[in-house]
Amino acid sequence: MLAHIRGLPLSVRQYLLITGNYWCFTLTDGALRMLVVLHFYQLGYDALAIASLFLFYEFFGVITNLMGGWFGARVGLNRTMNIGLGLQVAALSMLLVPPEWLIVPWVMAAQALSGIAKDLNKMSAKSAIKSLVPNNQNSRLYQWVAWLTGSKNALKGTGFFLGGLLLSLVGFTLTITLMAVGLSLIWLLSILLLKEEFGKTKNKPKFYDIFSTSRAVNLLSMARLCLFASRDVWFVVALPVYLSSQLGWAQVDVGSFLAVWIIAYGLVQSQAPKVTGRNKMGPDGRTALLWGVALLMCMGIIAVAMQWPIFTSQWLLIIGLIIFGAIFAVNSSLHSYLIVNYAKEDGASLDIGFYYMANALGRLSGTLLSGWLYLSSGLQACLYMAVIFLGLTVILSIFLPRVEYSTTKSVSR
Repeated sequence: MLAHIRGLPLSVRQYLLITGNYWCFTLTDGALRMLVVLHFYQLGYDALAIASLFLFYEFFGVITNLMGGWFGARVGLNRTMNIGLGLQVAALSMLLVPPEWLIVPWVMAAQALSGIAKDLNKMSAKSAIKSLVPNNQNSRLYQWVAWLTGSKNALKGTGFFLGGLLLSLVGFTLTITLMAVGLSLIWLLSILLLKEEFGKTKNKPKFYDIFSTSRAVNLLSMARLCLFASRDVWFVVALPVYLSSQLGWAQVDVGSFLAVWIIAYGLVQSQAPKVTGRNKMGPDGRTALLWGVALLMCMGIIAVAMQWPIFTSQWLLIIGLIIFGAIFAVNSSLHSYLIVNYAKEDGASLDIGFYYMANALGRLSGTLLSGWLYLSSGLQACLYMAVIFLGLTVILSIFLPRVEYSTTKSVSR
């Protein structure tokens, strides 16, 4: 096995190492989120207090992606990936203090550190692939990006299960200790083995370079913001609360259903190249537009059908969420490929960091709107807001570059 791995091309070995790093990090990230939710719920914290624990996690995602791309272009993506792993170990270690120290501000600080770590790790992994795949191999690039993206989400859902299982078997403190020790070993291996300075620019980028001047990157970033806002405006807060309060689902049923959904969502993401059709040139803006329209139609049908009394809300939501998740997963993989393809070669992390800043801003906006709209107007308002966001995604996708851009080394800035 080891001899076979050593015989692989350097680019493949580095890709496997980056993917392994990303997998291990994501597993701990998903488990940590579930641990914090369940542990503090057991301690008597209400839903609003628990939700506040993740506020800085999402907020710092916006800042980290914007700054992380610039930092990675200056020092190299191998270093930003290793910094992300180290920060996650530090975040886990912060939760190993005596129980009386685990107050909301302290846990929020730990989650902020974890959020920074997560986005440094993600930005580094996605940007590094740009350096590993030759410019004329767009189909291979699409497959590698799709597999990295999909496997991440599948493992995040697995982490939800792992966190809940370990919490019930060995308790909060020992679970955190095991994850911190395990990730520390991965971190040390990464420092030793990930030696290539991926993504480091020939010339040090200036601070104002964090803002992209590429029309393609800016359009795709705005489309990504709207795409993820359309999901989180009904999925993050409104849907779980509705399933629990209106349909009478137990909390364990809600958590298990959403975890399975995330795992299935990740599996579909990893298979997106097969779903959209293999093409040596890779997908382009036209492909993104077609799948964006499909998602808009799906969301529109769910929103309208929820108002018809002939449909049962529970089964409509379950079936609708499954179909929505599959189409959304393909859209997400398409966008993830396009940003790597559109990013300029020298300093790809700048464009990719800017793009994932928009992604994080979409998640944050969708989450805040989800809570506000559900409290003020119910689930139906959240569904229609999702339709509006998807309409904007489709409009922006009309102007994305078509296939001719995929044949060049990079999209002109």
